[in-house]
Amino acid sequence: MATAQRATISISKDYLHFSAAHFTIFSATERENLHGHNFFVEADAIGEIGDDGLCFDYNAVKQLLKELCDQLDETTLLPARSPHLDVEESRSRVTVKFGDERLEFLPRDVTLLEVRNVTVEELALWFLRQLRASEEFERLPIDEITLRASSGPGQWASAHWDARQPSEGARP
Repeated sequence: MATAQRATISISKDYLHFSAAHFTIFSATERENLHGHNFFVEADAIGEIGDDGLCFDYNAVKQLLKELCDQLDETTLLPARSPHLDVEESRSRVTVKFGDERLEFLPRDVTLLEVRNVTVEELALWFLRQLRASEEFERLPIDEITLRASSGPGQWASAHWDARQPSEGARP
């Protein structure tokens, strides 16, 4: 009986990036100034090699990641789950209260993310959760995936999902 062969497909493309503004929150009283980064996203996906010599259609993963990057591009990213921010949305503005500070944005300039803080750690998890929530991704025979997010050269964080050992952090 032959043992199944597995392979890792690494996905790293120039177009898997987005430019966005954010600020990291350090405590109830301390945060960074609003600033921007050119963020990058990469993935390593593992699957069984089929009889046709392929693991899965990795173009589908590239397309899903590109769509997610495009959603975040040229916006201000705000954490919806931060215990230190109060976010109020109306048709004409998004108001963010941090301590005694008040920041106002046009709704079209803001992406409110289901994260606690806008950090590369949380972005890696957010991308992984978004992929896992996609029906197209769920149809792919991927056993494991590691998603990496970067805010610049040398600053990467990763999140991992293993279908054989589900981790709580990677569940949608």
